[in-house]
Amino acid sequence: VKKGKFSYTTTLEAPKEITFATPATFRGTERKVFRVVAVPNEKAELTGDLDSRFDITGSNFYKQYHEVDLMMENIDGKINAFADSLSNAMRNGGDKDAIMKEYNETLPKMVKVRNQQFLDYIGKHANEEASATLVAQFTELEDMEKAVSLLSDAVKNGRMKGFYQPLIDQEKAEKKAEEEAAKKQAVGVDAPDFTLKDINGKDFTLSSLRGKYVVLDFWGSWCGWCIKGMPEMKKYYEKYKGKFEIVGVDCNDTEQKWKDAVKKHELPWLHVYNPRVNTQEEMANNVCGKYGIQGFPTKIVLSPEGKIVKTIVGEDPAFYTLLDELFSK
Repeated sequence: VKKGKFSYTTTLEAPKEITFATPATFRGTERKVFRVVAVPNEKAELTGDLDSRFDITGSNFYKQYHEVDLMMENIDGKINAFADSLSNAMRNGGDKDAIMKEYNETLPKMVKVRNQQFLDYIGKHANEEASATLVAQFTELEDMEKAVSLLSDAVKNGRMKGFYQPLIDQEKAEKKAEEEAAKKQAVGVDAPDFTLKDINGKDFTLSSLRGKYVVLDFWGSWCGWCIKGMPEMKKYYEKYKGKFEIVGVDCNDTEQKWKDAVKKHELPWLHVYNPRVNTQEEMANNVCGKYGIQGFPTKIVLSPEGKIVKTIVGEDPAFYTLLDELFSK
């Protein structure tokens, strides 16, 4: 921003959601963000203030979009207020278990009502192109496809198809990947063997650890949650020293960043480097592809026989509970 203004130019072949945000928003120190579905040959006008509230108007499409936006603001505002109230209660020393119980019991019901209200809106405004933007508000493929089915044929098969179809295709691809990952990571499945270079440049083969419990830790120096969990991992590695081995499988890093991170955080277990891939064919033969890794960190616990015991995605206390169950006897 220079003198209170900025410019942005892009070429769109189809409608697409664009997000404008301040650098501080991405750092998490403020929240000044504006999202809009940009439609070729339509004019959007933003009125208001990002510090309080704003409205989107303009050409005919954006007049319709304005009504959609107001509807979402009203419905999502209630959900956000509920979440904020529980966050405040937590900060003020409220009972954590009781707060989480209320959250887990109430939020899914609120989201279910929200989704139905969105579907009802689409049904009542089936001939308006702006209704198609609501497809992006659903997280389940079934709901996305139902939303599309409610649109009129003119809207469904018109220019807004270029907006919603990629979202549906992506959701289908992710669902397929999750199903394939579940098969690869199922309990009792033989863990695929692999050979990668270790921190000293020597070949390391997973099957060389047969006879021991092994934890495959898929991580990267760029992954904040991976790094955040390292101190606890180091504690448990020391706590059950000799009873299991950890193999850190670095992903999506340069070799130097990987080595620097291992040194900086003083990670005492085995480490191997998993090279980046660029094509689907390379991914199929990559260690991440063989194990169906969908997120980071992912920890896969292997039995002494080389079979998968359990997969834990994210920095989850369940991982440490499992280690206690396996080794504290």
